[in-house]
Amino acid sequence: MAIAPQTFDDSTFDAIIIGAGQAGPSLAGRLTGAGMKVAVIERQHFGGTCVNTGCKPTKTMVASAYAARMAQRAAEFGVVLAAPPGIDMTIVQARAGKIIADGRSGIESWLLGMKGCTVIRGHARFTGPHEVSVDGATLTAPRIFINVGGRASVPDLPGLADVPYLTNTDMVEMAALPEHLVIIGGSYIGLEFAQMFARFGARVTVIEKSPRLIAREDEDVSATVREILEAEGIEVHAGAEISEVAREGTGIAVQLATPGGRETVTGSHLLLAIGRRPNTDDLGLNAAGIATDARGYITVDDHLQTSVPGVYALGDCNGRGAFTHTAYNDFEIVAANLLDGQDWKVSERLPGYALYIDPPLGRVGMTETEARTTGRPLMTAKRPMTRVGRAVEKAETQGFMKVVADAQTGRILGAAILGTGGDEAIHGLLDAMNADLPARFFQRAVPIHPTVSELIPTLLADLRPEV
Repeated sequence: MAIAPQTFDDSTFDAIIIGAGQAGPSLAGRLTGAGMKVAVIERQHFGGTCVNTGCKPTKTMVASAYAARMAQRAAEFGVVLAAPPGIDMTIVQARAGKIIADGRSGIESWLLGMKGCTVIRGHARFTGPHEVSVDGATLTAPRIFINVGGRASVPDLPGLADVPYLTNTDMVEMAALPEHLVIIGGSYIGLEFAQMFARFGARVTVIEKSPRLIAREDEDVSATVREILEAEGIEVHAGAEISEVAREGTGIAVQLATPGGRETVTGSHLLLAIGRRPNTDDLGLNAAGIATDARGYITVDDHLQTSVPGVYALGDCNGRGAFTHTAYNDFEIVAANLLDGQDWKVSERLPGYALYIDPPLGRVGMTETEARTTGRPLMTAKRPMTRVGRAVEKAETQGFMKVVADAQTGRILGAAILGTGGDEAIHGLLDAMNADLPARFFQRAVPIHPTVSELIPTLLADLRPEV
């Protein structure tokens, strides 16, 4: 049950925060801590995408899928099960649901108990540069922070309006296993759900328009990810153009044009995972003169200020990051600049992220392909996970780790660890890059054995100039 929102008498605030995602509540804490009177407006669920439909519930389900996979492999480790393992989707969904509920209530309770903070439930729309309307009430503040997040994109496909389809929001509420899940989109969100539901026991087909999966990654990463997924029975159609979607009996038929010719994929359920769009189309931004780009993302400068002085956009809605950690860093940038006299900039942020298939992909900085486009002399190194003792001991040797560095400065430009623990081990390289340390700095490090991270100094010692 939702906690009742506070009432308010005065409509004038020092700051208004629209949206209680990852950046909003923490910013409210800093602003109220500085003695400001703050209004936080949330129209639906506290916690944003991460808590409600993103990181927390999906990674909870990934954990269930990993447990299922390990149960299926039990005999490899000398574990004898009395019966073949099964899946109870009601329990899987209940675990995710509890994580969601706990996250929502925790953030809402924090805000409601925050001195100087007024929590308002409703839909905020701008009526002027520093004025918003919420269900008929008008609020004003010299500083307004937009933290409204995003939602799944729905493509304009022939026939899509006439068939039922799912988005990531629906997937975390699934209490029944699809017989055949067809996923349109072979990138981060789509691939996580693909492997997850395949491990639960569904037949899964992934359809991707680009010639390869996760096309922003290097070709060797894309190819290995595809091998991992196909080895688990997931069918992949890359370079596929969808000509039509239609009902076929109780299922959905997707007409494809592929490099091998035309074909039809028929499934019981259809998941759309082609990307995200910002929740900015119903905020009345035009009334405030707040500029957006062609995709609806709010245009911001290096300090996250919009085209209107005193109005800032944080998180997914500004197009400067699509992750929980970048949204939180947006809060840190704004707070540091407004309250601590700093000059932090978005352009100084080092990009890092992960793909949570199993094994996961940890990434930081440039890809090898991006580094080559700079024209600078490069050094590269690569090691298969079969040479990582920890991976061998766990019988999880798929993937590799690689790094690219500037041959003149010795600085690391980017790295990828596709393998067990890759999402954690990548932080050693991320920290080195943030500290602007040369790659050779790690040669005297004595890492702990047996870990995945222990191979990082060895990997960096392997850096050689490209011929």
